[in-house]
Amino acid sequence: MRIRPIARDDLDGLQTLAQQAGVGFTSLPDNREFLAGKIESAARAFEERTPVDDRLYFFVLEDDATGELAGCCAIEGQVGREVPFYHYRLGTLAHSSIQLDLHRTVDTLFLSSDHTGDAEVCSLFLRPEFRGEANKHLRNGALLSKARWLFIAQFRDRFPDKVLAEMRGVFDEENRSPFWESLGKHFFPMDFNEADRLTGLGQKSFIGELMPKFPIYTTFMSAEARACIGQVHRHTRPALEMLKKEGLRWEGYIDIFDGGPTVEAYIDDVRAVRTSHVYPVEIARHAAPQSISRWLAATTGINAFRAAWVGRGPDENGTLVLTEEEARRLEVSAGQSVRLLDTKETS
Repeated sequence: MRIRPIARDDLDGLQTLAQQAGVGFTSLPDNREFLAGKIESAARAFEERTPVDDRLYFFVLEDDATGELAGCCAIEGQVGREVPFYHYRLGTLAHSSIQLDLHRTVDTLFLSSDHTGDAEVCSLFLRPEFRGEANKHLRNGALLSKARWLFIAQFRDRFPDKVLAEMRGVFDEENRSPFWESLGKHFFPMDFNEADRLTGLGQKSFIGELMPKFPIYTTFMSAEARACIGQVHRHTRPALEMLKKEGLRWEGYIDIFDGGPTVEAYIDDVRAVRTSHVYPVEIARHAAPQSISRWLAATTGINAFRAAWVGRGPDENGTLVLTEEEARRLEVSAGQSVRLLDTKETS
C-alpha cells in the first residue's frame, strides 16, 4: 500500500469512498460534482497553482498492485478564510446567591470561529475491508494518519502555526445524533443529513445566521445529548488515539452538529513533525527488514509525493537502503532523498 496525491482520474474511486463513509462524514459528501471540484482543487494545490492559504492537499491510499483505492486523507492549508469555520466552545458560567448561600456552575456552549487560519488534517477514511485486527490492516490506518505529518514536515513553510482535526461525534444504532436531536434540530428547518450535506458542500453561512448568538446552557439538553459532548463515533476512536499520540489534545471545542471533539496542537510540537528526518537513498536488490511496519518513508517532491512502509531505518552512515520494490513503490532513485519516520517513537 502507498499514499499518493489524488489524481483527476480518481473520481469514481473517490465517490465509492464517499458512499461508504456514510452519515456524519462532513468533508466527503456523496455528490459527484462536488467531489470533482475537490479533486481539481487538490490537483491545482499540488501543482502550486493556488495561493498557499487556500490549498487543499488530498491524498489516497492505493493498493500498488491493483490501483484500487482503499482510503483517503487530506490537509486543509488554512480553514475559515473563504467559508466560515464554526465550532462550539465549551465554557462554564458561575452563579451565586449570598442570601441563600448557594453556588452553582453551569456548562455552556458558545458559537466560535476561533480556529480561523489554522491548518486542518481531515477526511481520513479507510474502507471497512481494509481495517481489522490483522497487522497489515492496522498499518493501513497508521499510514493514512502519519503520512500527512511527513508532508507537513517536508513543506513546513506552507502551513501556519497550529493544526486541528475534527472528530466525528456519537451516533446511535439508528444512525441518529443525540446531540443534534437535542439542539441543532430546534434551530435548523431540516434534518441532520441535509444540514450535514450543506456543510460538506461548503454552504456554511446558514450556521451563523440561524444559530443563537448567546451562550447555550447544556442543562436544557437531554442527558443523552450531554453525554455526547466531546465524545467520538465508535469507528473514529482509532483515529483519535493516533492523533493523541502525536500530541493533539482536546481544548473544549466541539462540532456544532454532532458534538464530536476538535483536537489541536502547534505544528512544531507534533511528534512526527519533530522526529522525522531526511536521508539519502541507496538501492539494493536484497535488503533484510529490521522490523515490521516500524519505518515510514515519504518522498520530498510536492506533486510527486509518495509515502509507504519500508523495512529498515538508516544505516550507520546515515543512508537509507531500499529494496528495488520499495524504491519502485516510492518512485525514487539512488541518490535522491526521502523523509523517514521511526513510528516506534510516535506510538
